Amino acid sequence: MTLQKRMPSRRQRILAYIQEFLTDNGVPPTVRDIQKACDISSTSVVDYNLRILDRDGYLNRRPEMARGIELLDKVGQPLSSAPRVHIVGNIAAGSPLPAFSTEEAGSSAEFDTVEVATELQRRHGKLYGLAVKGTSMIDALIDDGDVVVIKPTQQADPGEMVVAWLKDEEEATLKKYYPEGKRVRLQPANSQMKPIYCDAANLEIRGKVVEVIRKFA
Repeated sequence: MTLQKRMPSRRQRILAYIQEFLTDNGVPPTVRDIQKACDISSTSVVDYNLRILDRDGYLNRRPEMARGIELLDKVGQPLSSAPRVHIVGNIAAGSPLPAFSTEEAGSSAEFDTVEVATELQRRHGKLYGLAVKGTSMIDALIDDGDVVVIKPTQQADPGEMVVAWLKDEEEATLKKYYPEGKRVRLQPANSQMKPIYCDAANLEIRGKVVEVIRKFA
């Protein structure tokens, strides 16, 4: 990428829109998409700005293709179009851990992020990630250090893997959820560990697992 100069606001809007469109749809926008979204007078003006962005190393452009736009990073490498979710804390796969917070997960730069499939985000909407601590879910192929991708919800079906919040203890744990009348069984997926039982009134479901991203040594 060439040395970056101060970019006109129109080109900034075009770049931001391309990134947003890629994240939401998994493919780049067309020239007409950009014209409409950025309120530009004609496709020729869009084409001119895309040529400048290509020249300056912000993207690769193939004008003969309707969606021939590829964003580049600061060293000129293609950027992934996959959406990313924030890893907002740790979740216990063993004894429960103290509270984590998702309040700033949508915007804070303090959190690490992880890529997820575009279709996963499209299907479930807002998601967040938690780093697994412990091995109580090892038989479900979730090991210490893996990341679970969570859909925020307060509802779950029996047998689903949930983020279980124990209100009195102010602790959270990752377990399979089994309601049993006035109590709930939080079942580990590890034959060496016993389930946790709690009053149903003491449990709040904070989300359920929709994807596991495994740590590789």
